[in-house]
Amino acid sequence: MSNKIRIGIAGYGNLGRGVELAVTASDDLELVGIFTRRDPASIQPASGAKVYSYDDAENMADDIDVMVLCGGSATDLPVNGPQFAAKFNTVDSFDTHAQIPAYFANMDEVSRKAGKVAIISVGWDPGLFSLARAYFDSVLPNGDTYTFWGRGVSQGHSDAIRRIDGVKNAIQFTVPIEEAMDAARSGSRPQLTTRQKHLRECYVVAEEGADRAVIENTIKTMPAYFADYDTTVEFLGEEEFKSRFTTMPHGGFVIRSGVTGSANHVTEFSLKLDSNPQFTGSVLTAYTRAAYRLAQAGEKGARTVLDIAPAMISPKSGEQLRAELV
Repeated sequence: MSNKIRIGIAGYGNLGRGVELAVTASDDLELVGIFTRRDPASIQPASGAKVYSYDDAENMADDIDVMVLCGGSATDLPVNGPQFAAKFNTVDSFDTHAQIPAYFANMDEVSRKAGKVAIISVGWDPGLFSLARAYFDSVLPNGDTYTFWGRGVSQGHSDAIRRIDGVKNAIQFTVPIEEAMDAARSGSRPQLTTRQKHLRECYVVAEEGADRAVIENTIKTMPAYFADYDTTVEFLGEEEFKSRFTTMPHGGFVIRSGVTGSANHVTEFSLKLDSNPQFTGSVLTAYTRAAYRLAQAGEKGARTVLDIAPAMISPKSGEQLRAELV
């Protein structure tokens, strides 16, 4: 009998494929199946994993230790998150920052009632960047924190554009403004608005006959996504779109400038990613270990990365971690 943690993947887009890569590369994890809203027969996973319909999931609660939810934050996770949390221990990457408290409360209520664990908003931001902000803020309480993203592809923002009526395909690049980053790193603790820190570039393939002016206005005025930024929208043909955007890089920086006594300090945590979904999938996969271990200990309810000890996400023993990483 295998003692591996049994993993399910709900959603098989870019993020789901990233999780698949990470799970199959982990000796302590086993991929039980992939769940999709598409026709399961139309999907041929690289790992050879079995593919099921979303409707099959409710009958497989005893076969899966942790379900990784790989839907988008705009419309998928607010609905599917609680549905899966009622049956499974879950890990997801809900990334609409302003809505995280409400989403957490909903997932906490559902998972507690079900006796399950739900770790939400896992990835690199929210996720690893959340940890950096918490560590730096705790160590330098007299200071200011600045988060910059990009230049890179935002999966959540791209997904939000693709949900707009008349949009056939879309990708969104978040672009940090160099002058703002330089000011943050200077130690002068500038007060920067959302609009001063980033630009958003949107590239859209419109459906034939769609009103491009309406699409552009819907993007630029979308609350929590684009309304607070200087945003450009460029419409492309389908072939040009496919030729220009073949990878999904991303990255960013968390910078905190602070004071202790008479001394000034600047701390920085950064990431440079060739593949946003593959890296995010790896972070999600690491946190399945924490969800499983918490559930085994009888815990229940929602958690964020701030509630999870680092050792909980590692496949290594405590002895190994103390010898190698402390």
